[in-house]
Amino acid sequence: MSGWRDVPERYGPWSTVYSRLKGWARAGVFQGLMSALIAEAAGRGLVGLELVSVDSTIVRAHQDSAGLAVAGETLDALEQALTEEKGAPLAKQPPVWGGAPQPEADAAEAGRTGADRAAARYRRKARAKAAGLGRSRGGLSGKIHAAVDRAGFPLAFVLTPGQAADCPQFRTVLEKVRVPGPVGRPRTRPDAMAADKAYSSKANRVYLRKRRITAVIPEKSDQQGNRKNKGSAGGRPVTFDPDSYKQRNAVERCFQKLKTCCGLATR
Repeated sequence: MSGWRDVPERYGPWSTVYSRLKGWARAGVFQGLMSALIAEAAGRGLVGLELVSVDSTIVRAHQDSAGLAVAGETLDALEQALTEEKGAPLAKQPPVWGGAPQPEADAAEAGRTGADRAAARYRRKARAKAAGLGRSRGGLSGKIHAAVDRAGFPLAFVLTPGQAADCPQFRTVLEKVRVPGPVGRPRTRPDAMAADKAYSSKANRVYLRKRRITAVIPEKSDQQGNRKNKGSAGGRPVTFDPDSYKQRNAVERCFQKLKTCCGLATR
């Protein structure tokens, strides 16, 4: 929150600027602006779905960015979800009997410190999840998953914690692509999808095949070895257009332009 106090005085009280920004974000104003820009560019013929590239980039976060204020009910729901994911309930408070403490209560009280620490860790994880933050090798960070067209025009974004894997977000990013046309419903199916080996999986290829989208994704070496070891049961080799794959650099150029913005580079 300390950065907001440095807002120039000509913009008014920093708390008002912050509240207005959060209100716009919750109301979907920024998502609406992006949709309007895509629609305008598509109307001028600047957006093409002949080839869409998908990739992700890490965004380092300042240590103070973890202090997101989350509503109590939201934090409780996230904490419960994390508890169910781990498969072990949070430690309950030790039972207390009237009068003098009993030996059972003393034993429970002795183990309460570790339980409190575990509960605090769950709450920190829930708060970080709500903020889209995670712990990766580079420290506190988030990750931007993006889909761009052949010219590097951004079509869809998905934000996840920094340690999130790329492959599971492939379908999520693709399903956010919506390019309005002059009439009718927005177009959501590109002709081809380009991605690096991190997105190579049977599930992603089956998904693209069902939607009649050409996959421009090279196969991992271990996947090639497993397929060859199975012989004829391993199926046919994966093929892709290397010339089209060279144009995947459009998404890298998009990330470079986005990170030119200091606010994005530092969250």
